[in-house]
Amino acid sequence: MSSISTESSSNLSLLENGGGGSDKPTAETSRRVRRTVSASSLIRKRSDLKLISRVRWEFMRRILTNLQEVLLGTKLFILFPAVPLAVVAHRYDCPRAWVFALSLLGLTPLAERISFLTEQIAFHTGPTGLMNATCGNATEMIIAILAVGQRKMRIVKLSLLGSILSNLLFVLGTSLFLGGISNLRKHQSFDPRQGDMNSMLLYLALLCQTLPMIMRFTMEAEEYDGSDVVVLSRASSFREDVYDDDVSDKEEEGAVIGMWSAIFWLIIMTLLVALLSDYLVSTIQDAADSWGLSVGFIGIILLPIVGNAAEHAGAVIFAFRNKLDITLGIALGSATQIALFVVPVTVLVAWTMGIEMDLNFNLLETACLAMSIIVTSLVLQDGTSNYMKGLVLLLCYFVIAACFFVSNSPSTETNITNHTITKR
Repeated sequence: MSSISTESSSNLSLLENGGGGSDKPTAETSRRVRRTVSASSLIRKRSDLKLISRVRWEFMRRILTNLQEVLLGTKLFILFPAVPLAVVAHRYDCPRAWVFALSLLGLTPLAERISFLTEQIAFHTGPTGLMNATCGNATEMIIAILAVGQRKMRIVKLSLLGSILSNLLFVLGTSLFLGGISNLRKHQSFDPRQGDMNSMLLYLALLCQTLPMIMRFTMEAEEYDGSDVVVLSRASSFREDVYDDDVSDKEEEGAVIGMWSAIFWLIIMTLLVALLSDYLVSTIQDAADSWGLSVGFIGIILLPIVGNAAEHAGAVIFAFRNKLDITLGIALGSATQIALFVVPVTVLVAWTMGIEMDLNFNLLETACLAMSIIVTSLVLQDGTSNYMKGLVLLLCYFVIAACFFVSNSPSTETNITNHTITKR
């Protein structure tokens, strides 16, 4: 989710290479592009309204300009009516499956607008890794925290795992496949260092999520009370700062709204995301029963695809243009941030709320994550791409989706690790 810098990145390249320019995109450039896909022309929609220029009062013109940029400045603005429709459906006790569907659609433009507003604030304050990781994954984090508050730990884990799998297999697979088809006569390559670094960080996340599950299976049944797994999970959660996406150079495109206006709209959009996320979490079981789907399928497949539609589209379009370094920055960067930032923060937030949440994702989920990371790292190890590699990633994703489609995944866990902390 980010814009592309040309002049500043070339100057930075001259400094880093001792005066010699380089046309090869660096991992730093790709991480910068990862921040705000919404700012690029791929997602942003030019919506200049001539009526605004005819308004006499400057104050009103500024307000209308901000409304135009925030509400109409995206190609996903046609989905904004789903936001009030979801509120009305919830208020008048419409079928809960409809509330879930409308909330899911309404979250799509809201998530993209949060990314856009984060970019606007970064133009004024300078980009920071913490702001990028927090606001760039605000939708996933809000859904996870609200699900923790409702003691639905299964939904928390499924939604976060689904976001990682979606970026690694579906987004990256679709991008490599369609990019390979559209560039059959061109050599597609990317900086392999970017894939290596993200793969190592994902292996670190996998280690922290595998150890609690192994500890559970190695303990004797009569000795297992879940407390040791929770302690290990909390200790493993103090790792979110290991992935720093901080970049110091400037962006090519300027801000279109002021900083305080961006902060105001960011608060509004975040509150709307929180409202729809609350509807989403409370109605997911009813939607699963109504549609004949398992909660696992909805949490791992539907939530990530719809919630990150704008980001996914940006990655695919960059692959069409044979800019695979940017595509990898979007897909791998998002998966890494969720694994190393959102998941640990969710565990720590649950701890502060007096709720025990561990990193035990169960055997099936952990196996899917491990195989996805291994396959992705193998695909990216040589720094080249073609449509067949993308097809392999897509087939892996479809197999995992079919597995959760036929499985009867409960919405809650029956083990002892997910209960309220009792004071000793």
